[in-house]
Amino acid sequence: MDYLLYLCIMVQKLAQIIDCLGTPYYQNEYGAIYCMDCREGLAKIPRAIVDSTITSPPYNIGKEYEQQMPVDAYIEWLSGVIKDVYEVTDANGSLLLNLGYLSIDGKAKALPIPYLLWDKIDFFLQQEIVWNYSAGVACKKFLSPRNEKICWYVKNQDCYTFNLDAIRDPDVLYPNQKKNGKLRCNTIGKNPSDVWRIAKVTSGMNRSSKERTPHPAQFPEDLVTRMIKGFTNEGDIVLDPFMGSGTVAAVAMDNDRFFIGFEVVEAYCEIARQRLIERGLDNKYDLFRVERV
Repeated sequence: MDYLLYLCIMVQKLAQIIDCLGTPYYQNEYGAIYCMDCREGLAKIPRAIVDSTITSPPYNIGKEYEQQMPVDAYIEWLSGVIKDVYEVTDANGSLLLNLGYLSIDGKAKALPIPYLLWDKIDFFLQQEIVWNYSAGVACKKFLSPRNEKICWYVKNQDCYTFNLDAIRDPDVLYPNQKKNGKLRCNTIGKNPSDVWRIAKVTSGMNRSSKERTPHPAQFPEDLVTRMIKGFTNEGDIVLDPFMGSGTVAAVAMDNDRFFIGFEVVEAYCEIARQRLIERGLDNKYDLFRVERV
């Protein structure tokens, strides 16, 4: 398919989603932010229209933006959200789900949340990615936690988007190594592993990240950039049901993807709105002219 024709089709799909959802909190050429519960919003979106979902739901650990629930109730709620996401995902679409750990009395100090979901959702688990970082709490009675999980789910295990060259690691130890006169390494870089060492967004005096916002659990742009580039294509529609400070939307814009985001806390919607405005609009295809609401 001609690429510009593909983009026109995606713009029409985005407009269809926005028409179904109604007036957004904020809208620009790339997409829209809605201040509403994601399950309410997902119920309104047409089936099989979103290309990829990249998100980090609440971990049920008592953060200021979540209401802590019993573990069984939390897993039931989260699996319900993922089921809703599955329904709106294209036949060859994907879900990149970032989750941490839960403490369960008498059972586990730190149980990876995805392990409680494996038999409750319809997506196929393609791979588990370990997100490793250096910042965190120092512990004396057990190992200091320095990782979270990113589960890469696909709807069709035989047909999905994976852009290997876009996320190759350029730090090759022996870039000119040859075998039988041929280079052994790809000149772009080596294949990325399933362990990603990417810094967290930090706060505090003399250590606060440049991209830091008032949101207490912010997605790092470098992490989202790797997911956007590796698992979506230009012109794709990317959904974030738990948008927070708007990192997924911002990175989608940076990489010529469209976005839809849901967030229940209006203060976070405003943070995301300001963040996207500061990003500016530079849609090189000039296909989707809309006024900000």
